[in-house]
Amino acid sequence: MGVLTQYQPLLLNSYIGIGSAWDLDRKDGGVTVLPPYAESSEVKWYSGTASAIFQNLNYLDQYNPEYVLILSGDHIYKMNYELMLNYHIEKGADVTISVIEVPWEETNRFGIMNTDADFKVTEFEEKPAVAKNNLASMGIYIFKWSVLREYLIRDDQNPNSSHDFGKDIIPLLIQENMKLFAYPFKGYWKDVGTVQSLWEANMDLLDKECELNLFDHSWRIYSVNPNQPPQYICPEGEVSESLVNEGCKIEGEVSRTVVFQGVTVKKGAVVKETVIMPDAVIGHNCVIERAIVSPGVYVPDGTIIKPGESAHDITLVSEETIGELQSN
Repeated sequence: MGVLTQYQPLLLNSYIGIGSAWDLDRKDGGVTVLPPYAESSEVKWYSGTASAIFQNLNYLDQYNPEYVLILSGDHIYKMNYELMLNYHIEKGADVTISVIEVPWEETNRFGIMNTDADFKVTEFEEKPAVAKNNLASMGIYIFKWSVLREYLIRDDQNPNSSHDFGKDIIPLLIQENMKLFAYPFKGYWKDVGTVQSLWEANMDLLDKECELNLFDHSWRIYSVNPNQPPQYICPEGEVSESLVNEGCKIEGEVSRTVVFQGVTVKKGAVVKETVIMPDAVIGHNCVIERAIVSPGVYVPDGTIIKPGESAHDITLVSEETIGELQSN
């Protein structure tokens, strides 16, 4: 497994480590973090999703795989990739793309796959104004390695390409009549590429009807163990409809909130519908509603953070913005 990183990767690199939390600390295979590197003066940063894979062809070549599974790093879902691979093989596909039905009114936010009755992809529309169907690409691809390698090399040699799978590679494959099939996925899926969607995904965890069940022991979700003591709810503290991780100390009032490890909420603070990232401190008598508090941030005593009139107003509280938020 190769994890491609780029902008400010230190926190992600620290989280992945050697992959021991997922039993990937092994001599054969395992996990490798693949940051961009310069083989020449012209190539440094990944310029697109296809560029990121192309710059790591040497990594893939050493394994000489029959198939390659490509995933996006900002999506939340649970999927058995073996079932998708079996589907890919049964179809005799060059490429299989996982798709999910999205609300018709949201089709202009996604890449839409038009297919025939057998789910063979006949057309790809990137964020269409008027969609022909509502099957959205999930950014999950299985390629025949020989096909992927050929098209990545060709794409790199095209000066007019943006070096993106959705904008360049997939349309070219369809144009050249390669065998592309859509793999229908049923279940929870969330693109968390924005502050709003990240907040929504965390709030989903508090919904009893959410399909992504953290307490499903038949399909566990593994993470890095912070190895901290249990959370402590002080006598004056109140917690309702919330997830509170280990190492937390709650002296204030917390409701419908996801609290990551090592967080402190001090006396008199009121926190509602908020995501508090690891090691943040909420000061005395603060009021915070509908926000995401970044890791390690100290919110000074008496700070008030509330949303605007729009339901989509989610406040990102970071070291850079905390001063501005206080002045407002």
